[in-house]
Amino acid sequence: MKKTKRQKRSNKKQNKTPKRLIKIGLLAIGTIAASFLFFYFSVKLGVFGKLPERATLQKIENNTATEIYSADSVLIGKFYIQERTHARYDELSKHVIDALVATEDARFFEHEGIDYRSLTRVFFKTFLMLDRSSGGGSTISQQLAKNLFPRKDHGWLSIPVSKVKEAIIANRLESIYSKEEILTLYLNTVPFGDNVYGIEMAARRFFNKKTKNLNLQEAAVLIGMLKANYSYNPRLYPENSFTRRNVVLGQMAKYGYITEAAYDSLSNLPLKLNYTKITHNTGIATYFREYLRKELEKWCDNHSKPDGSGYNIYTDGLKIYTTIDSRLQKYAEEAMKKHMSDLQAVFNKHWSNTASWSSNKEIVLQALKNTSRYKNLKDKGHSEKEIMKALQEPVPMKIYQWQGEQEVKMSPVDSVKHYLTFLQTGVLAMEPASGNIKAWVGGINYEFFKYDHVNKNTKRQVGSTFKPLVYAAALEKGMNPCRYISGEKLTYTNLADWSPGNADEEEYDMKYTFKGALAKSVNTVTVRVLEEVGIAETISLAQKAGIESELPEVPSIALGTANISLMEMVTAYCAFANGGFAVKPRYLTAIADNSGKVLDRFKTDLSRERIMMKETAMIMNAMLQEVVNAGTAGSYRWKYHMTHELAGKTGTTQSNTDGWFIGYNPEMVVGAWVGADNPAIRFRTTSLGSGASTAMPIVAKYFHKMQSDPKFRKQGYASFPEIPDYIARSIDCGTEKEDKVFMEWLFGNKKGGEKKTTFDDKGNGKDAPKKKNIFDKIGGIFKKKKDK
Repeated sequence: MKKTKRQKRSNKKQNKTPKRLIKIGLLAIGTIAASFLFFYFSVKLGVFGKLPERATLQKIENNTATEIYSADSVLIGKFYIQERTHARYDELSKHVIDALVATEDARFFEHEGIDYRSLTRVFFKTFLMLDRSSGGGSTISQQLAKNLFPRKDHGWLSIPVSKVKEAIIANRLESIYSKEEILTLYLNTVPFGDNVYGIEMAARRFFNKKTKNLNLQEAAVLIGMLKANYSYNPRLYPENSFTRRNVVLGQMAKYGYITEAAYDSLSNLPLKLNYTKITHNTGIATYFREYLRKELEKWCDNHSKPDGSGYNIYTDGLKIYTTIDSRLQKYAEEAMKKHMSDLQAVFNKHWSNTASWSSNKEIVLQALKNTSRYKNLKDKGHSEKEIMKALQEPVPMKIYQWQGEQEVKMSPVDSVKHYLTFLQTGVLAMEPASGNIKAWVGGINYEFFKYDHVNKNTKRQVGSTFKPLVYAAALEKGMNPCRYISGEKLTYTNLADWSPGNADEEEYDMKYTFKGALAKSVNTVTVRVLEEVGIAETISLAQKAGIESELPEVPSIALGTANISLMEMVTAYCAFANGGFAVKPRYLTAIADNSGKVLDRFKTDLSRERIMMKETAMIMNAMLQEVVNAGTAGSYRWKYHMTHELAGKTGTTQSNTDGWFIGYNPEMVVGAWVGADNPAIRFRTTSLGSGASTAMPIVAKYFHKMQSDPKFRKQGYASFPEIPDYIARSIDCGTEKEDKVFMEWLFGNKKGGEKKTTFDDKGNGKDAPKKKNIFDKIGGIFKKKKDK
């Protein structure tokens, strides 16, 4: 039966339909391919932003933290914007490499930057079947490209543009770098959360170890974080991290990096961290690091890279090598914390019934005006009444206490009162032969108290710690250290009747040799010595010894009324310890770039200037040992049971405002200062507020820790050189004797009145008028009767 025309047309139409669909399909595919190629070359040619050229990729650099190292090669701190430290391939753990490849890019060693099999899987499963669990298609090389060149916003085209860019850059990276170099670059750039970048810093932060020392499960934890460094942060979400770690271990078993038995064993192990965070506020030597930061910024301003650009301590990954010894620094900090926490408890009990500022309300008001809260309110135009009302409103805050930080609700006024009561300290340890600083403690807690009490810009009255310089100047001038000098009270008529006193009134009735006067810290004798030496000569020696602060040309300088830094005082005492040579404080040894190339060296100054005779230094050492053995620092022996050789001097300023002690042997000089930031806040009694009570215990505890460490025992127990006979004979005398012989009483004793004297224009003491004697007294009696 013949087909109708309609049937023929229908069959012909049906035959054309597949061909038409094929044509449409081919046209669609061609259009898509052409569109993709157009899109691809648009991206490649820079329509959506210029891509990095080969030359740029060959010198990839990241912001890298500057690292500070101690003399014993311990990392003690960093300066950074992003906390990142580069590791070499040979420093990477094999576990890290295996975990990374198994989890992120199983065919990493087979492709050239783009894994087309993964892309196909992503296209069909993720885009067509909407299966989000199928994973991403980015290779490690593409992820590296993303890390190096962050994505930009291109509207609805952002994802496609970024993916194409990363694929192109990945391919270029693979043509420049080896697979090992790609892995190293990736692991050095990837973020791990907590503002940590790179595997080396992540290993240090979460496990307190270097990358090469990570075990298998620790490596799995860190690699697991790469999927989502916040959600899988083991510090914040340990359960999530535990689960993700086991996923990584499962991938490693799947691809043959570990056995199934190893997986079963490791996956049951608990998650263990050793979280260690070193910030600008934490870690050791925080005050020193802040001082160093400012010094390094100055260094960067004066030095340039080979390309002419300047160095940046926050991004260039400099290596800073210092003289600080991490062990000695820890000992100094431990000694400080133990003593200062105990001393604070004593201070609080001492003032338990009243506020230490109760006699001066202005102290609180002034401290309040120095706070940022007060200044901000003032800048906004609030009245004084409004400001004070606002500052009395309780607000949530974190406060410092020796027992630990505490979250409280407290008014800013009460907060100011709280912090006013804290005693502060500065501790500095220096090697006298080189000037190398080994420990620097600028305060009790850097996070809460930023003010550094060590550096040369922080000055307080030094009290009797200045006296050794007076006696050293006297020895240099040829004065006999065994000559007995009267301790009677003096009144200087040309200085508004200034009359220096002694701590013990019995000292007015005694005569002292240099040794005795130093041991008991007799003020009147020291001023008499200054009279004979001259103020100018004393100041000259002090300046040669390293004191740069202004020293007023007044007699009271003998008693330490000048404001001088702890840094300067410790430096000056080095001249006694090293046999008479001036030294300069040294805290830097070298600065290197991030590849280890040394950019600058800071050598010890070997051209030392002799500022006092060797004999003078020996005599001073002997006399200052007497201070510790039987003088104002005697409790160093009987209270702290320290038997090693030590020379030193205590210092206590007026009203117990400042407590000082500088102790030393031939290999270490250690100085400590203690006091409140506001000088008006202090102990009310010298028994509690003297340098022997407030500062000396820190030095005693520090030396004890040194001597307990086999590596520092020899230095801690260092002995002074034996004094030659001719010097020993020159100081082989007593320390004191009573000033009560008949002739002195007959021709002028102290009971007849205080001595009147003056200083001339050159700072030398002038002869005093004759004192009242027995005949003057008898004449006075007859004169009184005659007048009547």
